[in-house]
This record gives sequence, C-alpha cells and structure tokens, in this order.
Amino acid sequence: MESGEQILQRAIVTISQSDPITKLLNQVMLGRMKPTDTGLKAVTGSWLGTYQKVIESGGLSRQDLRRIDPNPRIALLIECGVLTEDQSDVAALRASFDRAVATATE
Repeated sequence: MESGEQILQRAIVTISQSDPITKLLNQVMLGRMKPTDTGLKAVTGSWLGTYQKVIESGGLSRQDLRRIDPNPRIALLIECGVLTEDQSDVAALRASFDRAVATATE
C-alpha cells in the first residue's frame, strides 16, 4: 500500500509530464508560438484533464492538495492568454479541486 508521500509524488510526476508551462509557455513569451496555437491548446487541454483526474483519484490529504493547487498555474496561463477564465475545463478543474479540498482529511 502506498504512503501519502508516495501518492503525492506520483501525482506531481503525472501532472508535470504534460505541464504546458515548463514545455511551451516560454515559446509563447518569446513570440515563437501564439497563445491560440492549436498544438498548445491541445497540450493545455490534456494537462487540465490529467490534473483533474489526479485530483479526483483520491488519496491526497488537504495538505497534499494545497501543494498541488492548480490555481497559480491556471492564473499564469490566463495571464499569458493561453487559457480564459470562462473555459469549461478551467471551471471543471477548479470545481474538482475545491470539492477535493472540502472532503479531504487533514
């Protein structure tokens, strides 16, 4: 059986593998890629879905969830024009995160 720390580390690795910030956001900032690029949108959409699955998979404490809070990363992607506040997948991820925090153990 996995410990809480092992579950958290697996969650971080899973989220990081498709993270558009580390792989593609620099390209947007340098002007080599537009925030509306189809490929970037696909990677970002996949990342949002992966993030939501990790959060909904359970096993994370409230403290663990705070460590992987998606809101700062979402805010950065919104600031750069890659995401928008009113996107359904952004709202779904935020709602899943809020539910997970509300029901998680300390």
